Amino acid sequence: MAKTRIKAKEKNGVVTVKTLSKHPMLSYIEAKRANKEVNFITHFMAEANGKVVYEVSTSQFLSKDPYMKFQFTGAKKGDEITITWVDLKGNKDVSTKKIR
Repeated sequence: MAKTRIKAKEKNGVVTVKTLSKHPMLSYIEAKRANKEVNFITHFMAEANGKVVYEVSTSQFLSKDPYMKFQFTGAKKGDEITITWVDLKGNKDVSTKKIR
């Protein structure tokens, strides 16, 4: 089961993407307080039609289960969008969804 939920809709040539990634996002302070290991998403990328349409390096300051929203052009209904993220421990999640 994918750890990222994706909604992607195309309207007038612009694709709006909303993602919700399931991740605890433990910062250094929270991990120390909870006596757990630090772990948070460090890299987030979206691809459509073989091209990177959104890419961001993130930090420990995102909330638990981070929500991201972005827009791009150059895709149409029926194309697939692939969301990939990597966390501090090297865990990787790749999720794919068709654009509606």
